[in-house]
Amino acid sequence: MKPDGTKNNDTSHPDIGEYAVIGDCRSVALISRAGSIDWLCWPRFDSPSLFGALLDPKKGGRFAVRPTGAFSASRRYLGDTNVLETTFRTASGVARLIDLMPVASEAEKRQSLWADHQILRIVECLEGEIEIEVVCDPRPDYARITPRLQFRGELGFYYEHVGRAFILRSELPLMLSADHSEACARHVLRQGDRRRLSAVYSEGHPAFIPPLGEAAEFRLHTSLRWWEAWAARCTYEGPYRDAVMRSALCLKLMAYAPSGAVVAAPTTSLPEKVGGVRNWDYRYCWLRDASLTLQALYDLGYGEEAEAFMSWLLHSTAMSWPELQILYNVYGETRLPEQELDHLAGFAGSRPVRIGNDARSQLQLDIYGEVLDGVFEFVCRGGRLDRATARMLVGFGETVCRRWQEPDEGIWEIRGGRLHHTYSKAMCWVALDRLLKLHEHGHLRIPRERFAQTRDAIRAAIELQGYSETIRSYVSVFDGEDVDASLLLLARYGYVDAASERMKHTCTRIKERLGHDGLLYRYLAENDGLPPGEGAFGICSFWAAECDAMAGDVDRATATFEQVLAYANDVGLFAEEIDPVDGTLLGNFPQAFTHVGLIDAALTISRARCGECRQPGMGLEEKRSAVR
Repeated sequence: MKPDGTKNNDTSHPDIGEYAVIGDCRSVALISRAGSIDWLCWPRFDSPSLFGALLDPKKGGRFAVRPTGAFSASRRYLGDTNVLETTFRTASGVARLIDLMPVASEAEKRQSLWADHQILRIVECLEGEIEIEVVCDPRPDYARITPRLQFRGELGFYYEHVGRAFILRSELPLMLSADHSEACARHVLRQGDRRRLSAVYSEGHPAFIPPLGEAAEFRLHTSLRWWEAWAARCTYEGPYRDAVMRSALCLKLMAYAPSGAVVAAPTTSLPEKVGGVRNWDYRYCWLRDASLTLQALYDLGYGEEAEAFMSWLLHSTAMSWPELQILYNVYGETRLPEQELDHLAGFAGSRPVRIGNDARSQLQLDIYGEVLDGVFEFVCRGGRLDRATARMLVGFGETVCRRWQEPDEGIWEIRGGRLHHTYSKAMCWVALDRLLKLHEHGHLRIPRERFAQTRDAIRAAIELQGYSETIRSYVSVFDGEDVDASLLLLARYGYVDAASERMKHTCTRIKERLGHDGLLYRYLAENDGLPPGEGAFGICSFWAAECDAMAGDVDRATATFEQVLAYANDVGLFAEEIDPVDGTLLGNFPQAFTHVGLIDAALTISRARCGECRQPGMGLEEKRSAVR
């Protein structure tokens, strides 16, 4: 609220890279450099938004704690945690804002009556004096509801609708706007003043309202210890450890603790080109990420998280057996129809704003290889397959044998019709190859001769139609002359040796045709069924670094990796894409896939420096020896 009693009407839009995130492994909040929570879905990643200024600064709602006048801001995470510290500097003073979603062990939660869903904000004046403005403007259900807040004295401000409750408490006295939709105030803090605010959400049961004061400080310190203990489990001590650790912490934020699922991103409709229409809902779990994510978790020492993810994967894929869906929600459900929210302006005017994702109904044959390679990785690390799971996996192999010759939409989920994608065929080869290896080591029983014959037929087709002698490269589509960045993964999955002439030429051709100042577009987008315009794809550039490292060119891999690493924002986070012209981040944020690529590339470069690059397609016993 302004000094004249009118409501705030902040319609400015930070860049995507101006955000940082906090979370509790159930949901994530995006916080701008100016101390404004502009995106939060409660109680889980794909729930309707409560604060949505990210997608409509005027209507969406926010929870801001910030100086009233001109200021500069710097920020960092407190050590190896997901607790965010923002420092504001004004002409009159310096203030610090600490933001977190409190986390603790289950035992600690029971002992201290922990709220299930909470944001804690602590603001402190460090020098001089500084006027702070607080604005809490919730807009539930993607801003389709304008709440009427009630003031309940020491219990704070309360809003309830159909069994869902939101409670705001503050040690800074707040006042309600005339229509009771917004709680806000301005206060001068002087050196040493420290004030706390909290927001709590409850659904389906009575809300516990945690106290502020020293109890809030206890939750802060408990959360710091929890994150530090989690980070200490990381076994990686190689180059770029800080970036790898931040990526691991980001992945942990996007892992839904109750099920083990890892979402692609906690946001929807952040554009791949500002003002464009490539705005998708990424708050779900993509099977194409499965194998890469699983190996990243295992390689960092997070076997518990990897096995939880595998448990979710096997549960979810069983629900659609013997076919695989492209994406699932955190509980393995597949009914995620795409809708457009016409009442929201979109990020920087980028419309439509979408919830749900119609890619769920596409055919993407590569996911059979990614899932079965993930299972192979799980078994290599000591996992066991029960009979029901083994039968399910054999069924997926049968589906591959039946369908591998069909065209599909491919890994990039094009909306321009189905084609015979080389990468999809290669991953069908991977699916059968992994089943054959599991069979050879007695983990399941398959019709070996038929699976082996089909695997060999797939390779023959790829080498004949998926490789162009004219451009000396594997190609995006059978009998075509174009390339796409997914082909960089052929060596990683063991389809071809990274040092082979065919693979080295393919890597060169992809960089020539899709590269821009060290970054890579994922493909040439002229014919994908949508208006043109997107940024370079973050993970593809990391794939290029990894491919060079596997081929033995560590210097080139290192140069590429460091060049891409420089595009992270100030707290080490990446979005889905990068604008190669000005370096701004594009697409949903933060993007798990990009951070998985960073981790995998860093670890591959580290191994290559030691002469230990591991081939993912090796036999079980060899691989077990390599990971000990």
